[in-house]
Amino acid sequence: MLAITKSMALQGLDGYLVAIQVDISNGMPDFQIVGLPDTSVKESKERVKTAIRNSNIEFLSRRIVVNLSPANTRKEGSTFDLPIAVGILIANRNIRNSNLEKILEETIFIGELSLNGKIEKTKGILPICIEAKKLGMKRIILPKQNAKEASILKGIDILPVNTLKEVISYLNGKKEIEKEESTDVSLNHNVVYEFDFSEVKGQESVKRALEVAAAGGHNCLLIRLTRFRKNDVSEKIANYFTRYEIRRSTGSYQNLQYTRINWSRRTTY
Repeated sequence: MLAITKSMALQGLDGYLVAIQVDISNGMPDFQIVGLPDTSVKESKERVKTAIRNSNIEFLSRRIVVNLSPANTRKEGSTFDLPIAVGILIANRNIRNSNLEKILEETIFIGELSLNGKIEKTKGILPICIEAKKLGMKRIILPKQNAKEASILKGIDILPVNTLKEVISYLNGKKEIEKEESTDVSLNHNVVYEFDFSEVKGQESVKRALEVAAAGGHNCLLIRLTRFRKNDVSEKIANYFTRYEIRRSTGSYQNLQYTRINWSRRTTY
């Protein structure tokens, strides 16, 4: 029997729809995942099988083929565990519902499965929810730990779950999942900063490098020639970065050390 569930993946910061096509047939017991999966996706076979068994559902030894469509795009991460498990349970007729086809058409499944059937937190939930809303999806089933992050988006039902059993009961019509209430986010645009790069003329590449480092919380190495008395960019960022200098020794750059620049001295550090 063939079952199709829907999930989402990330390409950069943009989400895109992935159809999880599961087919179970007679033959030699096998479990294959195709559609350019990476290692973490391939390893979901063991997580899914064990999670289903530990949810008190018999996992039959049959031939199982899972296709992640579109097949020409590489799939990464463990977010496909839940939709693969749901697809297997539907194809194996452990999930039955007269409205199941409509529910699957309007629902996105996201979540990593632990071996005991618990649904673990995943990354990139917000862009996934944004793209799901753009595609007209009505609801998204995701881990409980990601519910707050997704709740800032309005116009789509956020259904947080803790275990695979809850998802099975919901799809069988035996249990309702309480929707996560929307959260309003207020951004303070009245922040006054002591330093501003708009006061620095030129040096665009340096400013860009410092902006990237500040945004990502990375270390930054500033190298300058000793004939320059002052660097306006480094002065502006002085309160936010650990400052490093290259100490000159016998004409070559050596001895990387932590120091503060003394602007009154010309060549010695």
